[in-house]
Amino acid sequence: MSDNIHDFFDENTHWVEQGTGSLEGGGTPPKPPKSRREMRKRRKQRKQKRFGVIIAVIVTIAVIVGGGYLAVSKLHDIRDSQSQANAAVEDYPGPGYGEVTFTVSEGQGAMEIAKSLLKAEVIKSTDAFTSLVSANDSKLYPGTFTLKKHMAASDVLTILTDSSKAAGFLEVRPGERVSAVITDAATLSGIAQSDFEAIINNKGDGILPAEANGSFEGWLEPGTYNVKGMNSASDILKDMVDKRVAKLDDLGVPSGADRERVMIIASIAEAEVNKADYYGKVTRVIENRLAQGMSLGMDSTVAYGNNVQPADVTTAMLQDESNPYNTYKIAGLPPTPISNPGDNAIQAAMNPESGDWLYFCTVNLDTGETKFATTAEEHDKNVAELRQWQAENQQ
Repeated sequence: MSDNIHDFFDENTHWVEQGTGSLEGGGTPPKPPKSRREMRKRRKQRKQKRFGVIIAVIVTIAVIVGGGYLAVSKLHDIRDSQSQANAAVEDYPGPGYGEVTFTVSEGQGAMEIAKSLLKAEVIKSTDAFTSLVSANDSKLYPGTFTLKKHMAASDVLTILTDSSKAAGFLEVRPGERVSAVITDAATLSGIAQSDFEAIINNKGDGILPAEANGSFEGWLEPGTYNVKGMNSASDILKDMVDKRVAKLDDLGVPSGADRERVMIIASIAEAEVNKADYYGKVTRVIENRLAQGMSLGMDSTVAYGNNVQPADVTTAMLQDESNPYNTYKIAGLPPTPISNPGDNAIQAAMNPESGDWLYFCTVNLDTGETKFATTAEEHDKNVAELRQWQAENQQ
């Protein structure tokens, strides 16, 4: 007799293993167990197998449920991040209403400007503005601009990148003369032009360095200045001169008389050609002519002495020996710079290109193409090319 009811059934039952087929289907029946111990072993294995299947099913369900939860959570995260992104780039459709006087200060970055625009209710979000600045690599000019409330960010950017729409800020450009600078400074600042002229006529006492020899020409640093926010003509001029001196120090320009010489040569190069690629050759021509005792023969210096543009120089002006800037008649460099040269021209004056050129001529006044020559004959051919261009392109 079996030990218990399970042993009884195990002893009297023919088991068919899963996957082997039934007896009726032609499968081979399993061999009967040889002992009770083997029967108990088989029963234990079947229980373990059933338990393993149950565990596998539970694990599978858990994975499916957990994966679904993670997927749903991820979708929620994506939806939330998209909502935040959409909110960050919210923009007004424009054109806006009312009037807002908005000032961009020198040195302010796009984000700082965007925050001020948002505070003034000009734009709807900072990202709407900064993303456009970044995408277009835009230059934002300092100045005071007239804007509206609830403007489209693109419309705001159009205005802030247009220096002509800025009020109160003076832009000093490379190649400009002092006379033009002080006229603009007076207009933008509201300070009388006579105040500027009085300082200039007084030779910049207390403002100019000694090597300037009392002349502001060449000693005003190109850049943007908030003249509206300054109290006097003296403050404005001093700011420009101080920045010029600091820039010359940074560029390593020699001090004293050598500094003034560099400025004179650089100013001529700046005035004679309109491409930085030519500055080094022009300064070499100047040095070669000086070394050979030749007159410089520069129209730009004659024009400066007559307060006209080079294109307006007349034959009478070229013959006028009373003009100290007439480098056709007077050997050597002119007494002062003839404009405010930029960095490229200054560096070219310190480091002229190597060459034996003695002449140069701009043969195309539209493109600025300039040709350099070592002999008078070669130079004459270049001048003839210029005359032909003038005949074909100028009335």
